[in-house]
Amino acid sequence: QVRLAESGGGLVQAGGSLRLSCVASERTLSLYAMGWFRQAPGKEREFVATIRWSDGDTHYADAVKGRFTISRDNAKNTVFLQMNSLKPEDTAVYSCAANWAYRSGWPLTTRDRYAYWGQGTQVTVSS
Repeated sequence: QVRLAESGGGLVQAGGSLRLSCVASERTLSLYAMGWFRQAPGKEREFVATIRWSDGDTHYADAVKGRFTISRDNAKNTVFLQMNSLKPEDTAVYSCAANWAYRSGWPLTTRDRYAYWGQGTQVTVSS
């Protein structure tokens, strides 16, 4: 059973930074992609960022482009989300997702493209 475990969430003031981590229980050598999604209260879960494991290609939602950076550490089976210049509207539960099988139609920006999900970590940005 594949497990994804997020960490790094918390409370931060607007303009601040947080770094989220997501560790996969399985080796990532054959991983295709990992992504981050978020869900704010009363809203649908939305795409944030994704990274293709083989070449590090990345893709971001317009709302976070230029502020968030997704990266990976293959040796540690970990994906990171560096979040800078945080805004109150970034407040949400952030979840990581992974897919080991190849999926056509890169980038993978919808929930149905990922097979495995973490439990999520809360990020709260105060104004």
